[in-house]
Amino acid sequence: MTDFYSVLPHLNAALNASSFILLTTGYYFIRHRRVIAHRNCQIAALTASIVFLISYVTYHLHHGATRFTGQGIVRSVYFTILTTHTILAVVIVPFVIVTFRRAFRGDFQRHRALARWTLPMWLYVSVTGVLVYVMLYHLYPAH
Repeated sequence: MTDFYSVLPHLNAALNASSFILLTTGYYFIRHRRVIAHRNCQIAALTASIVFLISYVTYHLHHGATRFTGQGIVRSVYFTILTTHTILAVVIVPFVIVTFRRAFRGDFQRHRALARWTLPMWLYVSVTGVLVYVMLYHLYPAH
């Protein structure tokens, strides 16, 4: 069963990357008035993020924390990225819920007003999640 858990960080990075791609594609669609395609991308991005959260919690419940082994300036860069990522990952949750709820209820004026804040934060969390993964598991893996 250990092999199952070792795959989860890679799955998590793929889910974060997928969320980023879906969000940017959805943004493209809404800018081109393709509302159904936009809606589908945003629902898929939300689904990817929910699956990510389940996978992330499962991994860390069974594995615990993974130590960052980089030294020097890269250590400061890593922890700056990780800290901002973690804070925004918590902050973004109510933004995403309210943004989706407004769209679901057809309150598109207020949905759009909040989405202008939600989208960049969600994109940042998605990208920095992948960066943390690359730094932790590929550039400076624990031995």
